[in-house]
Amino acid sequence: MARLPRLTVPGYAHHLIQRGNNRQAIFASDVDRQFLIDLLTEHARQCEVAVHAYVLMDNHFHLLATPATAQGLAQMMQAVGRRYVRYFNDRQKRTGTLWEGRFKSSLIQSERYLLACMAYIDLNPVRAGMVAQPGDFRWSSYAHHTGQRYEPWLTPHPLYWELGNTPFAREIAYANLVQAGIASVQQTALTDATLRGWALGEPEFVADLQKRTVRRVSKTNAGRPPLVAK
Repeated sequence: MARLPRLTVPGYAHHLIQRGNNRQAIFASDVDRQFLIDLLTEHARQCEVAVHAYVLMDNHFHLLATPATAQGLAQMMQAVGRRYVRYFNDRQKRTGTLWEGRFKSSLIQSERYLLACMAYIDLNPVRAGMVAQPGDFRWSSYAHHTGQRYEPWLTPHPLYWELGNTPFAREIAYANLVQAGIASVQQTALTDATLRGWALGEPEFVADLQKRTVRRVSKTNAGRPPLVAK
């Protein structure tokens, strides 16, 4: 069966996952991680993509981003992917592929899933047993959102701004949100939608989104997706 074209709609938040081939490591050192950050900084700006959150794990990475154009996400990821593979292969004196095919992505309903997706991303190192607390991991957006470090290449989403009237209030609110964690049903919904390439949201959102693109946005309209806990 022919592969569906990627679901990308300008102005909507998208959750992305890029994995290493056969789950192999894509970083050999923190120098490699910083190089990928530098590439993302450069190409996000060039391709008009606002990156809201990220985490760089050992064998994959996640992004939460909103593109300004229909081609922006793919252009950014293709440019970053090509340049990083050349860099990594040269540095490790290896040849061949590094990525497990093209990146996976899902368009999400921001009002229901964006903050949960941010927490999901920042909690990845904790779930993997790499650290005890999200703030202990250097290579994620958690420190930026909680005021421990400033990363100018990141663009706060409007829903993050709504967490508080001052930077301190927003940082505390986000830290509390992450500390509370996300329900397993939310985690599963975010993972499955991204790996399958479907939109994630309430039926009304999905139906309205379908009017904006010729690409099918969901496998089925039956049922109601899990909501973010209040």
